[in-house]
Amino acid sequence: MYKITEKLFNWCYKLLMGLDFNETIASYASLVVNIVILSVISYFLYMVFRFVLVTIMVIVAKKTKTKFDDLLVSNQTAKYISHLIPLMFIYKSVPIILKHFVYWEGIFGRLIAVYIILLVLWIIRSILNALRDHLKNIPEYSDKPIDSYVQVIMITLWILGIVVIVAKIFDINTDTLVKTLGAVSAVLILIFRDTILGFVASVQVSVNDMVRIGDWITMDKFGADGDVIEINLATVKVRNFDNTTTTIPTYSLISDSFRNWRGMINSDGRRIKRHVLIKAKSIRFINEDELEDFKKIHLIRTYIEKKQGDINKHNALNQVDKTISINGRNLTNFGLFRKYLTKYLENYPGLNKDMMLLCRHLQPTAQGIPLEVYAFSNDKRFENYEYIMSDIFDHILASVEFFDLEIFEMPSSKNAVSEA
Repeated sequence: MYKITEKLFNWCYKLLMGLDFNETIASYASLVVNIVILSVISYFLYMVFRFVLVTIMVIVAKKTKTKFDDLLVSNQTAKYISHLIPLMFIYKSVPIILKHFVYWEGIFGRLIAVYIILLVLWIIRSILNALRDHLKNIPEYSDKPIDSYVQVIMITLWILGIVVIVAKIFDINTDTLVKTLGAVSAVLILIFRDTILGFVASVQVSVNDMVRIGDWITMDKFGADGDVIEINLATVKVRNFDNTTTTIPTYSLISDSFRNWRGMINSDGRRIKRHVLIKAKSIRFINEDELEDFKKIHLIRTYIEKKQGDINKHNALNQVDKTISINGRNLTNFGLFRKYLTKYLENYPGLNKDMMLLCRHLQPTAQGIPLEVYAFSNDKRFENYEYIMSDIFDHILASVEFFDLEIFEMPSSKNAVSEA
C-alpha cells in the first residue's frame, strides 16, 4: 500500500510540475494535493478499521459469557485502536509528502509521534479500566483497592510517556533526559508529595491488607464511622452511618490510628461490654430468713441451696458466732445478683455461649460499684445487636430492686428540692 501511495503522490507531483508554474508554487501545490489525498486515505482507513474492529468486538462480546469484552466495548478500546492504524499510516507517509520540506517534515513527524504515544497510553488506560471494572464484579477481588493499582500503573506509564515525548520533541537522548530529571528529583518530590505518599500508603495498605472496600472503619480524627466505598491513590472514601461521606487521605491510614471492624464481622459474635453503677451503701449481708425469699428466684435456687449448705458446714466446723453477721462466711445481695445475672446470660438466646460470658464488678468509683456484663451476641447486625444489649440491660435495671440494691444516678433539681 505504501508503494502505491508513493507512486500516486509522485504522479500528482509530476503532473503539477508539468504545468506552467514556477518551482515554488508547484511544490506547495503538490504538497496541498498530497495532504488532501493523505487525509482522504487516512479517514477512509479510520472508518473501515473502526467499523471492522467495533463490529467484531461487539459480536464477540455478545457471544461470550465473560463480561470483560463488554467492558472493553463500553470503554471504547476498539475506537482508540482504530485511530492508531491511520496514524501509523500518516507517520510512514510524512517523509514521502514532505521530502522537499525537511524542516516541516521534522515538525510534523514529531507531532504525529507524540500523538501516537498519547494514543497508546489511552488504549492502555481503556484496557486497564475495563480490567478494573471486571475485577470489581468478581467476589474475590471486590474488596481489593483495584483503583489504586490502576492509578499506580497509569502514573508510571504517564511518567515514561512524558519522558519519551519530551525526548522526541526536543530531540534529546532518553538517558540524558532521565539523568536531568534525577537532578531535579528533589523539586519533583516536593511538588508531588501527596501523590508519592499516597502511592506508598496504597502499597502498604494493599500488602498488609489493612483496609478493604466494604470494611467498617472508625477514625475519630476525621469523623469517619462507616463503610469504605472507595480506595484510590490519594483518598479513601467512607460512607458514614448518617449517610454523609468522609474523605480520608490514604497515607493517614498508616500514619494515624484507626479501627477496622472486619475482625468482629468475621468472628462468631459481637462483644457486649457495658456496666451499671450500684450504690456501695446498698450492698449488705443476707441473713438466713431472707435466703428463703431469694430461693423463690428460679435461676439461683439451686445455687443458694448448695452455697448455703457449704457456708453452714464451714461455720459450724469453725464454731463461728453468727450473732454478728460479719463473722464467718456469708452471702451478700450483690454476690447473689451477680450470680443471678450470670445464669440469666447463660440462658439468654441471643448470646453466643461458646465465647466468653461473665458478669463482674470493676474498680469502685466515686459514683458506686460498676457491675459489668461481658458477653458476645450471636447477631452482629447493628440494629439486632443494639436490641439484644438493650433487652439485657432492661432486665438488669428492673431486677435490681429484687436484691435490695440501688442504681446510682445523679440527683436532679426536683429530688434536691424534695429532700430539702
